[in-house]
Formats: sequence, structure tokens, C-alpha cells
Amino acid sequence: MKFEHIPVIATETIENLNIKSDGVYLDLTLGKGGHSKMILERLSDEGTLIALDQDKEAIEAAKENLKDFSNVIFINSNFEKIDEVLRDLGFDYIDGALMDIGVSSYQIDNADRGFSYMKDGPLDMRMNQENELTAEIIVNEYSQDELEKIFFEYGEEKFSKLIAKNIIKAREDYRIDTTFKLKDIVTKSIKSNEAHPEKRVFQALRIEVNRELDVLKDTIDKVVDHLNKDERLAIITFHSLEDRIVKNKFKDLATDCICPPEFPVCVCNHKAKVKIITRKPITASKKELKENSRAKPAKLRVCQRI
Repeated sequence: MKFEHIPVIATETIENLNIKSDGVYLDLTLGKGGHSKMILERLSDEGTLIALDQDKEAIEAAKENLKDFSNVIFINSNFEKIDEVLRDLGFDYIDGALMDIGVSSYQIDNADRGFSYMKDGPLDMRMNQENELTAEIIVNEYSQDELEKIFFEYGEEKFSKLIAKNIIKAREDYRIDTTFKLKDIVTKSIKSNEAHPEKRVFQALRIEVNRELDVLKDTIDKVVDHLNKDERLAIITFHSLEDRIVKNKFKDLATDCICPPEFPVCVCNHKAKVKIITRKPITASKKELKENSRAKPAKLRVCQRI
């Protein structure tokens, strides 16, 4: 299957990175390389782009898309390992970084990857296919309480208890091993007129399989610590849970004291590391939304090292 992915809020993202032609930049979510290509077009031969993705298929597609550039280093790794990646490459500091959180269009459109509730396929959802945990394992082996917690916390699903109960009941008769088997259980559990009530459960499972929220929290701190002074981190998110993490993490990193307000004096010794560039998130323009409807939920936030 051809790997297609249209980068969202691309122009605004690249503009906010204030790219220097001889700088060192990170694309922590390479995908097909749409954002990376725009960075590379602004770099001279003295500049370097380090491009990470945990999906080997994405790496191979990006290598083809970026074959005209010699100053890009491809790394097949999860961005939570950025400390060791930079150490192994001999870079202590960088001049900017980009994170485009979420699933690529290719991963969604490829039924074999199991991300989509629109196409029947194996219940997989792994971004890194070498990982052992799959959505099928979660759905068929987690307890009812564990499933309910995942659906409620990661999907914000108000019918999480009923859905979990019906999954437990269904798996007494058969293994829930395809996306459509799961979709059928979820839609029958929810009394709703919305087009795709199963989307929140699929989102929750994807987050659990790939540990997305925990990895995001940890990685923001790591990347900021590697930024040179006055350089920027840009993060694009696609749902409220991710955006809330980025918003709150940027706020904490931009605050000197994070002691509880009832403390009479500061005891945390916390010092601000960044200033927030985007007080409100940047969203897709009307023109972009006409060309790419998948950009609708995207939000861009940017901070700058101080």
C-alpha cells in the first residue's frame, strides 16, 4: 500500500520554528516526512535534521520522499528515547524540535494495522510492530475494571462500564480479534445517533497500546532540556487529552514557582525553562480544511527555551 500522509498546519509550524540554515533540528514523528521536507528545504549543507519514527514502514517511505537530501539522519526509535539518540549521535543541544502526535493517514487507511473503525482488519494498533502488546490482547485479556478505566480515561467514554461489560460477555463465546467485531459490540452498547460512537473506544485502545500520553509527558521535558537558548519546540496534537498535556506541561515549564498556593514561601526551587509563544493554539486555516479535512482537530502549541 502506498504511504500517503499530508502534514497538517505545516506552514505555521515551520514558520514558528524560526529555522536557522546551519542549525540542528529534530522531527520526532517523521511519518512520510512532510514536515521534515519543509525543514530540510530551509537548511544549508551545514544544517542537520534528525528524524525519528518508531514505524519502520514510515522510515522507508520517508527515505524515498527525502532522497534528494543528504543532511538527514533517520532513526527508527520511539521519541521517548531521545536522550540516548542524541548522545549516540554526539549532539548535546539542538536548535528546534517538532512533534506531530497521533496516527498517520497511512496507518489509519491501512486495514492491516487495525487503527481504523472504518475498515475491517486485525485488532492490532501498534505503531511499533515489534512491541508485544496489541489491542487484541487488551480487549481479550484485560479485566472488566481495566477496560472500563481505559475507555473512560483515554476515550472519555461515558458508556465505558457498559461497553466493558459487553466485551467481557462477548468474549465468552468468541475471540474479539478484528476491528469490526469490536465495533459491533461497541455500537450495540451505545444508544446514540452519532455517526461513529466507537471512535472513542478505538482512541482509548490506541493510546493504551502505544503508551502515548505517558510518553508525551516525559518527552516534552527531555526535548526542552536539549534546546539551545531561544530555540523552539512545536507540538501538534489531535485530541483534547494530548492538547491538555501539552498546555499544562508548557505552563509548568514557563512558571518559576509551582508550590501549592497555600505555601507561604517557595520551597520547590523550580525555575522557568521556557516562555510560551502560542497563548492560544494555532488551528488549521479554512483553506487547509477544504483541502484536508483530517486537519480539523489539529492544534499547534509552541514554546521557546529561555
